[in-house]
Amino acid sequence: MRKVTRKGHQERERPLSIHDLNELLLVCSLVLLVAVAAVRISSRSGLPSLLVYLGIGVLMGQDGIGGIRFDNAELTQVIGYAALVVILAEGGLGTKWKEIKPALPAATALALAGVAVSVGVTATAAHHLVGLEWRQALIIGAVVSSTDAAAVFSVLRKIPLPARVTGTLEAESGFNDAPVVILVVSFSMAGPFEHWSVLVGKILLELAIGAAIGIAVGWLGSWGLRHVALPASGLYPIAVMAIAVTAYAAGALAHGSGFLAVYLASMVMGNARLPHWPATRGFAEGVGWIAQIGMFVLLGLLVTPHELGVDILPALVIGLVLTMVARPLSVVVCLLPFRVPWQEQALMSWAGLRGAVPIILATIPMVSGVEGSRHIFNIVFVLVVVYTLLQGPTLPWLARLLRLGDGTEAADLGIESAPLEQLRGHLLSVSIPRESKMHGVEINELRLPAGAAVTLVVRKGTSFVPLPTTVLQRGDELLVVATDPVRDAAERRLRAVGRGGKLAGWLGTNGST
Repeated sequence: MRKVTRKGHQERERPLSIHDLNELLLVCSLVLLVAVAAVRISSRSGLPSLLVYLGIGVLMGQDGIGGIRFDNAELTQVIGYAALVVILAEGGLGTKWKEIKPALPAATALALAGVAVSVGVTATAAHHLVGLEWRQALIIGAVVSSTDAAAVFSVLRKIPLPARVTGTLEAESGFNDAPVVILVVSFSMAGPFEHWSVLVGKILLELAIGAAIGIAVGWLGSWGLRHVALPASGLYPIAVMAIAVTAYAAGALAHGSGFLAVYLASMVMGNARLPHWPATRGFAEGVGWIAQIGMFVLLGLLVTPHELGVDILPALVIGLVLTMVARPLSVVVCLLPFRVPWQEQALMSWAGLRGAVPIILATIPMVSGVEGSRHIFNIVFVLVVVYTLLQGPTLPWLARLLRLGDGTEAADLGIESAPLEQLRGHLLSVSIPRESKMHGVEINELRLPAGAAVTLVVRKGTSFVPLPTTVLQRGDELLVVATDPVRDAAERRLRAVGRGGKLAGWLGTNGST
């Protein structure tokens, strides 16, 4: 196993000193600051931030100004897996069940049959057009067939797309890691390939085990957090992330899909109206950003730019087939039974974003010692960089061209709950977003259940106790006190008014999530 060294410095073993630790902390803090600043730049330019992080890693590498020589594929794979767990947890916590529920059948089809179609088409092109051996071609086909959760979550949530499109793509990116990992590991093993029926059975079994464990852990964790009042609000985010990681570990140890387990457990908790939810969501988002930055920078360090020249053309050819043939074909085949409009199919075909997941999966054949694995890694790296640069910035433009994403749906309320254990009640902090239909509704028109009342309104930095005739406005913050028996009913009513206005009950609008 080679070590991390600086260019021109001799490799030597010595214990880590305080001075070395200080240098490491300085470098890490500077990288984080540069990465945070890069998010601002990428958001304005439309350049995907993951490319900026990869660029930072390349600049720090042996061909860059940092001169750091790093080729430890095993360490990269371990850290990459850990980062993916955090990213999937953050994505699951932000996934709304009401949006993903109608999309589950289509997302499952894309994650299973869609992966099979994509692997077959891409591997065939890699073999016949690029000249790779069948083992290498199948590995590349499997590696690049997985859409990246980090890329999908970060890009799609900035675009006001229809709920069915967003839900399908987010669920697909959360589901398809499991079958792809199994395929890549199987293709990278020495000896003959397993029969396709064995692979299909293994994939379905691992998915079933991971789903069962993820849902069970998520439900138990949500029940515990809602019935046990922790002494400090800062403990809730830590507990939520620990439960999510527990789901991954339990799923993996049970020979199931740990990635699916962590995603489903996080999604269950994210839709359970946990106490101090905005704080938990903010914490998870921050940890997710750190995971993305660290993962992409490390992957940038692992690549050797001067070795990429001979792999650029094969990467472009394989990427072109993947983007223009394999992905659209898999979307059309899988969504045919669901009668999805062609505009949504076109957008989902273009939104099959690749990111860190394919690059991390490309380290599996390197660790397994597959012949030509370094070229596989380089091809995948170039493919991801080029086609992410092409697809990411053009998604908003394509959505407008297809007349998708008008953003006219009313935004949901932000509600945070803090338990009052000794008083047997709850404080609900309600944020009224700009698009909410609660704007213009009087307090008495909320018709909250007996045992719940609006006690305080914060408007433009000023707090006041409202009257029954006080008219609510967009941007208001409300403090609602509810007794324990009516807490859920009060939140449902608030969400219903936020979506349907004062006549929500008559119009049939409800507040279920």
